[in-house]
Amino acid sequence: MFESLSDRLSGIFDGLTRRGALSDKDVSAALREVRRALIEADVALEVVREFTDKVREKAVGAEVVKSVTPGQMVVKIVHDELVEILGSDAEPINLAAAAPVTLMMVGLQGSGKTTTTAKIAKRLTEKQKKKVLMASLDVKRPAAQEQLRQLGEQTSVETLPIVEGQSPVEIAARAQQAAKLGGFDVVILDTAGRTHIDEPLMIEMADIKKAGKPHEILLVVDSLTGQDAVILAKSFDDRVGITGLVLTRIDGDGRGGAALSMRAVTGKPIKLIGTGEKLDALEDFHPGRIADRILGMGDVVSLVEKAAETIDQEQAAAMAKRMQKGEFNLDDLSQQLTQMQNLGGMGGIMGMLPGIGKMKKQIEAAGLDDSIFKRQQAIISSMTRKERKSPKLLNASRKKRVAAGSGTNVQEINKLLKMHRQMGDMMRKMGKGGMGGGMMNKMMGGMGGGGLPGMGGMPGMGGGMPDLSKMDPKEIEKMAKQMGGIPGMPGLPGAGKKK
Repeated sequence: MFESLSDRLSGIFDGLTRRGALSDKDVSAALREVRRALIEADVALEVVREFTDKVREKAVGAEVVKSVTPGQMVVKIVHDELVEILGSDAEPINLAAAAPVTLMMVGLQGSGKTTTTAKIAKRLTEKQKKKVLMASLDVKRPAAQEQLRQLGEQTSVETLPIVEGQSPVEIAARAQQAAKLGGFDVVILDTAGRTHIDEPLMIEMADIKKAGKPHEILLVVDSLTGQDAVILAKSFDDRVGITGLVLTRIDGDGRGGAALSMRAVTGKPIKLIGTGEKLDALEDFHPGRIADRILGMGDVVSLVEKAAETIDQEQAAAMAKRMQKGEFNLDDLSQQLTQMQNLGGMGGIMGMLPGIGKMKKQIEAAGLDDSIFKRQQAIISSMTRKERKSPKLLNASRKKRVAAGSGTNVQEINKLLKMHRQMGDMMRKMGKGGMGGGMMNKMMGGMGGGGLPGMGGMPGMGGGMPDLSKMDPKEIEKMAKQMGGIPGMPGLPGAGKKK
């Protein structure tokens, strides 16, 4: 997410922060580079111009030049302006209305509207315990209604029964009636799209809006379309009146032009972002956290929240007790690797850790990616139960058998066993209250890489993850910064505290 823009801006600001003092000329030169980086990221020109003008107004002056850390002051100003452009505060879907609350999904064909409908329904059902009804109003695209029905089965969310021959407006009215009679909290109307904006589409959307009286009209936009997405949003808002945006395929958007332009141009908040194809790959849009990611500051708070959602608390507590006793077998290691993949894999985790994004090239050069974890799990799965419980049983002949069964070689098995021993040592140290800063390098070496500089290990699971739903966001952020990593995850590679 925003990799190319983040790399460009990080390079620009690294040059500023290394200097002891800055002149107005230095700041102006850096802002020219920022302007060029934003234009290359496909940010709307009017947004680029307004952004750089505001930053220059605040950055070129005595307050920055005479600051103890002038480079960092400029970075802070840029960060604050990025947050302002993105919308300052997170604005989730508004359900503050009499039930059933109607959400209307609009957008072009292929933007991910139907999948996003299912993602939102799943999210509201699981996180907010809402009873949701989904209804497909797409009578143009073949099997569109059947697609939503199948997604409903996958997410355990009810869908409106299909009745052949009804118009979109008739389906919307039937969905409203069914939601009232069925005691539903939310009804989501998945409307039809086109390959481009045309008059019949806009008339249909206006008619559905009149019949369905939606509380929220969410425009689903493919973030990879860049400036076209901004033009699309303006057109839909002018004709239909949208209340918010959902950006899909944000995980593949290395530039970030659409995200940075949308709020500024349309005045409508980005409410959600789609971060993958899986039905749980949907996140709230937090401007401050996105600005952190763009500037390479990481997003530890989101990582903590994701860890809380994906880690089994009872399993974590049981594993923590065993580790404190010095017990850490290969089944435990396999669980750790699974947890890491559930959090988005190495790439997903590294992108959320402060400063680690800058080490991406080193990580890739060391040959460290998610394929390593898959091979390691294949190795563990090829072992007998006794071998997983007691790795010391693995002699030369057993290793050859495991290598043949997992499609790997004895050298990879030896590296896995070495990493397991080092993680076991780390867990025992953590159980005693201590942890070596070089442990991460040793672990990375055991995985096949040469180790990475400046990386510590993550805090362990101790008492498990706290219930974040009952905590204030500022408390979560404070906890994350104090921990320097993800609380509740034994043995996962991560960044140590900043020195």
